[in-house]
Amino acid sequence: MGLLLKSISAPRRAFAGVRTAPSVAALERLRIDSGCVRLAPMARPRNVLMIFVDSLRADHLGCYGYDRPTSPNIDRLASEGVVFDRFFASSVPTQPSFTTTYTGQYSITHGVVSHKGGNDLKPGTPWLPTLLRQDGLTTASFDCLPRYQSWFVHGFEFVVDSTFPGPEDGYSCERLNSRVIPWLRHHGDEPFFAAIHYWDTHTPYLPPERFDRFYEGDPTDPSNDTLAPLKDQYFSVMWRKWFEKLPEGMRDAEYVVGLYDGEIQHADEGVGAVLDALKECGREDDTLVIVLADHGELMYRHDIFFDHHGLYDGNIRCPLVARWPGGVEPGKRVDAFSQHVDISPTILDVMGVAAPDSIEGQSLAPLVTGESQRVRDFVVSQECTWQAKWAIRTGTHKLIRAMIPDLHGNPERELYDLRKDPDELTNIAETHPDLAADLEAKLNTWKSAHMEKNGLTEDPLVAHGISLGRAWEDWNARGRPLEG
Repeated sequence: MGLLLKSISAPRRAFAGVRTAPSVAALERLRIDSGCVRLAPMARPRNVLMIFVDSLRADHLGCYGYDRPTSPNIDRLASEGVVFDRFFASSVPTQPSFTTTYTGQYSITHGVVSHKGGNDLKPGTPWLPTLLRQDGLTTASFDCLPRYQSWFVHGFEFVVDSTFPGPEDGYSCERLNSRVIPWLRHHGDEPFFAAIHYWDTHTPYLPPERFDRFYEGDPTDPSNDTLAPLKDQYFSVMWRKWFEKLPEGMRDAEYVVGLYDGEIQHADEGVGAVLDALKECGREDDTLVIVLADHGELMYRHDIFFDHHGLYDGNIRCPLVARWPGGVEPGKRVDAFSQHVDISPTILDVMGVAAPDSIEGQSLAPLVTGESQRVRDFVVSQECTWQAKWAIRTGTHKLIRAMIPDLHGNPERELYDLRKDPDELTNIAETHPDLAADLEAKLNTWKSAHMEKNGLTEDPLVAHGISLGRAWEDWNARGRPLEG
């Protein structure tokens, strides 16, 4: 089998020459179309390189203020481009988040509300890779998601899954880059859209020895048993084989946090290698580079150990860094709310490709150029994998509303004052019932409008039910056996 696997899809539109700028007619359409930002021809990128780093928390990167040296390459990219400080996942975890990114629709619209759930992508849903391929770009996916859900193949001329079949390090950035970099060298002369999905920061965190562990002390100290609550939940079974590779008798969760930060260094090195290859190919100055995460990661607070469920900021606040030569002032920061639902319309906008009316997100380009200061006043997020919850977040408060009982034993409503309690440790729903009711009414209004638009009569989280969490429910029903 060769280096590249081609997906079976419609033939790519005939490519004639290298596209360095849109046509005069296209620019005229852009000036007329109020949905597009007015950009000078030289500002339009020729290519788009989108790099996903799975499970990457924004607040564990230097460009977001972290004090550990985890991300020198991403930090360098940030200094050359723009950082979005309040970028939040519309849905978590991976499969619904990626689907929202590629469709520009909320999960309540495209239907994929859960990871490894029972819903397929709705027919006729807009799909970014397809739209860019129809515009003449060569499209490539370096990802394993097409192996799990068929819609992740759509629109890609090249589908490369280096994780199957593969060695134990099949998910490493080194193995992925061994496919990505040769592809860039062979296809860099064509206008392209390439999406890369790194998994190094996903559990199990086992960084190679050359990376820091960021931990001092004795992880087996019995006086610091922050891992104790893990013994009472299903994740103790899930992480058993992983923990067998860690210090015997480990008790301190911060040791595992240090491993996570080491894996961020690992993934960052992979990002740097691709950025270097892009420069070597002569494509650095005409490529829009986007680095983002599908979701973050919760370490051990909120009774969630090293996973990406829970609608707390550690999980839903994600990094979004973009370098757009000629279109972004280096070192710019955007404080306005943004979400994954905005990625597709933004890329279509800056590439001069018309966005379908069914896309629900907003282009972020006006925030970058200064033509606009905000695209929304609050963000809505949802999850339906280990637990079924909605969240609404404003600049000052967050309400989390559970639709079914929580396996962690949390209350139906959680309300946090993010100004006083940024870590979301003190639930004030009972002491501030009016504020909780106001936010829930705003959330319900948002949901009702989207349900009516999509012909839904039942909350989609309730209708679907949790997916992976059923294993935890079954474990409970069997008396929580130690062997799982």
